[in-house]
Amino acid sequence: MMATNESVGILNSAYLAVEYIDSFLPENPLQQPFKNAWVSMLNNYTKFQIATWGSLLIHELSYFLICLPGFVFQFIPFMQKYKIQQDKPETWERQWKCFKTLMFNHFFIQLPLICGTYYFTEYFNIPYDWESMPKWYVLLAQCFGCAVIEDTWHYFLHRLLHHKRIYKYIHKVHHEFIAPFGMQAEYAHPLETLILGAGFFIGIMVFCNHVVLLWAWVICRLMETIDVHSGYDIPLNPMHLIPFYAGARFHDFHHMNFIGNYSSTFTWWDKLFGTDSQYNSYAEKVKKQEHVLEKKTK
Repeated sequence: MMATNESVGILNSAYLAVEYIDSFLPENPLQQPFKNAWVSMLNNYTKFQIATWGSLLIHELSYFLICLPGFVFQFIPFMQKYKIQQDKPETWERQWKCFKTLMFNHFFIQLPLICGTYYFTEYFNIPYDWESMPKWYVLLAQCFGCAVIEDTWHYFLHRLLHHKRIYKYIHKVHHEFIAPFGMQAEYAHPLETLILGAGFFIGIMVFCNHVVLLWAWVICRLMETIDVHSGYDIPLNPMHLIPFYAGARFHDFHHMNFIGNYSSTFTWWDKLFGTDSQYNSYAEKVKKQEHVLEKKTK
């Protein structure tokens, strides 16, 4: 009990310290326009419309806007040096097939789940008002907490889906693409969408204290999963500032090798269980080859 009280005390002190620092920071110039837009939304739409159609709109716009840079990269010769599997370019046929499956999953699997958002917020009395909206750093911390929970769920369930008795029935669909590209992030069997997607909602149930977290977490999760499926290892990627972030090379190897690297966001579960050993050997081999090639070109 004493340890718990001490932990709570430390967290409270940290929160108060951040609040104190925040009080000295200049006001965010985007805050007032965002507030005006949020208040206008509340005045013009019902909670059901906001929770349902707002969530759908956030998901669809975020998904395809975040996919857009990776889609454009295939037409830019300069960017091809950053493509991880350069011998496997994207094709229009594969991308069209991916898009059709995505639309089915988005509107026949995910939309029914999104329709339950309003009832979830009502049951748990989750507020929509501006005054209750958490600070940006609280939202950031909550999204990180959601990512830790989702990553844990994803590691163990994803690894289970690779079991030889299950793989061909469900997860094989996602592995149709040996060289992934951003739009393929949610290309999966409907059952996989439900099984692995459940991890997304666990963090919401733990941390959600405002409807804005639902949307913030959707955007954060899409940024992560599209980045690791992008097929490109872009230098100065801000996602790599996240501690223990896996990144595109880590997950690209999973699609290429099928075994290991089961985590979605972080590397610690794979390190703990040794399921990154094949990737580490491969990365070391590639590094040596690059070093030899560099010597020859000098």
